[in-house]
Amino acid sequence: MATILLVDDDPLIVELVQFNLEKWGYQVLVARDGQEALKLARNEKPDLVILDLMLPVIDGLEVCRHLHDDPATRNIPIIMLTARGEETDKVLGLELGADDYMTKPFSPRELLARIKARLRRLSPAEEGKETGEKGISYGEGEIMLFPEKYQVEVRGRKQSLTPKECELLQLLMTHPGRVFSRDYLLEKIWGYDYAGDTRTVDVHIRHLRMKIEADPANPRYLETVRGAGYRMRELEQ
Repeated sequence: MATILLVDDDPLIVELVQFNLEKWGYQVLVARDGQEALKLARNEKPDLVILDLMLPVIDGLEVCRHLHDDPATRNIPIIMLTARGEETDKVLGLELGADDYMTKPFSPRELLARIKARLRRLSPAEEGKETGEKGISYGEGEIMLFPEKYQVEVRGRKQSLTPKECELLQLLMTHPGRVFSRDYLLEKIWGYDYAGDTRTVDVHIRHLRMKIEADPANPRYLETVRGAGYRMRELEQ
């Protein structure tokens, strides 16, 4: 039985979401402010966090940042909940380490679909353990990806990755030259239909470029193919 940490100070949202999650067979932990959320996440190690952005004591964005920065919790997937319309909040949450977001009001069934999509996927760390994979090389070893560690090494410089960054980079690195559309990446990496909302992909691509490119504004490795999507460039031998 998967354990989900629900973080929200709205009693109606908590009652609705908790009722449905328990009906669907999940164990639910509830935190009503950011400080309580961090304590529960560190102590209980839930399988997934549903995190509202507007929280007392410590806001959701700060909670997201703390969870991502803490080695004990950084690999816990986070679905943000927000009533805000500003795109900056959603993008900032994704950049701080959240895997997904939903805007209130939302359908409980849509929330279930997103939870299932995240939990049913085998994490890169687990894949690495099963296959014994030590590293994935790209460009004669210019880039080395270590999925079991959520880590990438570029010309000897190591960078930590979020789980989604790791999955995305692994897919691109293992298919150099192939162009992947944003919609395909959404379905493949996030596991469900975002109904054309491709900002999540763009944010993660931008984050990857900051970690693997010497000049993210003029990428050598991770190219944008105008009107088509993204690809890892085939480097000349």
